[in-house]
Amino acid sequence: MNRDLLEQPFAPEQIRQRKGNFGHMLDYVEGHTVIQRLNDALDGQWSFEIQEHQVLKEQNEVLVLGRLTAGAVVKTQFGSSAITRAKETGEIVSLADDLKAAATDALKKCATLLGVGLYLYGSGSKPAESAAPGPERKEAASARLSEKQHNYILRLISQSGIDRTDFDRKCVEKYGTVLDHLSKADASQVIAQLAA
Repeated sequence: MNRDLLEQPFAPEQIRQRKGNFGHMLDYVEGHTVIQRLNDALDGQWSFEIQEHQVLKEQNEVLVLGRLTAGAVVKTQFGSSAITRAKETGEIVSLADDLKAAATDALKKCATLLGVGLYLYGSGSKPAESAAPGPERKEAASARLSEKQHNYILRLISQSGIDRTDFDRKCVEKYGTVLDHLSKADASQVIAQLAA
């Protein structure tokens, strides 16, 4: 496993932007870019599988639990995607495509646990000079929960005997993401609920 290559910042032309919660612009890399990084850093010696999936029609979302294996290292993460519906009828267009999008989301999140693109989530890792944070990236990173909030939530979960996987699943259902990627505002709500 080549950790330096796994954690190497992406070239600016590989980084895309999309509008996230609260109108913040978020940086991301596409699935094929992450797959290429995994192939290069792990010499193709990795696998990814979906362990389970859910279709939440009322929430208009699909969820998958993905598992990335690289040698003895195993990482699991949730991924999600909105259900695509026809504008005219509201009928589901293709659940298969929605599940594939959720699987790609899970793969990318698993890869961040190996360090791939982790700096894009404001983890404290430093990007390359050419990919230095602009105002949008700083704003998006500051919206993410603080390390203090994260650690406090983990402590509350542990004290309450709550299973981390179940907790992440509930976070995805309520906030659209797992604990590690909550906003500061959502983390504050979670802390209040857990402490009550």
